Amino acid sequence: MNKNKILFIAVIFTFLCSCTSSSFKKVNSDDNKKYFSSSGFALIYDDSLYEQKIVNKRLNNENILLMHNTLKTNLSIKIINPINSKSLKTKVYKNANYPKIFNVVVSKKIASILELDSENPFVEILEIKKNKTFVAKESNTFDEEKNVADKAPVEQIQMNDIAVSTETNTLKAKKKSFFIIISDFYYADSANNLKKNLKDKVALDNIYIKKINNNKHRLIVGPFKNFNALKTTYISLNNLGFNDLNVYKK
Repeated sequence: MNKNKILFIAVIFTFLCSCTSSSFKKVNSDDNKKYFSSSGFALIYDDSLYEQKIVNKRLNNENILLMHNTLKTNLSIKIINPINSKSLKTKVYKNANYPKIFNVVVSKKIASILELDSENPFVEILEIKKNKTFVAKESNTFDEEKNVADKAPVEQIQMNDIAVSTETNTLKAKKKSFFIIISDFYYADSANNLKKNLKDKVALDNIYIKKINNNKHRLIVGPFKNFNALKTTYISLNNLGFNDLNVYKK
């Protein structure tokens, strides 16, 4: 009888240990989660945008509200104006459809708090970690690199390769330029072929290739002095099938 009790206790102890181990691993896997970060232009909401079907949902401009096309509703995020370092924490209010040249739709209330420049409404969006109070100001997030062979249009690689300095001098910040990343290529010849193709179709004079390393050649368009100068080129590339273009500023 004593042996049976000892065996029973040993089984229970083993079970409890295994549960503790499983719970610990779950916490670790959450810490290793990839948190969303992105930079791009904000679309400042106006009712005319909904009436013209540019945005498919409404916002109340008197409140701190924003809409995103992929992030889940109620997700906690931090939105930053990198020009003046102003930021606020809020949640995704709705999912919405809007032109891909924009990274997010914000209410006029948010635009006012962040003091966004209507000509260059450039923002950073960072997902807030649960139970964390610190969120990094700069981020470099890359999807797994794809080797792109000689074909156009190519599969797009969405990436956030942003290093935006937060200068206190607004005049200096406004002199910074914007660039469009079209894609990364394994072969330099592939990048050159697409470069030539795009120059013929879109008449891009400011397209060039930047060698990242021996196996990565980045096709870039720029610089553009402001958002309005960039917008036409961005939409032209979208119309050719380049849907996951990313913009960075330096």
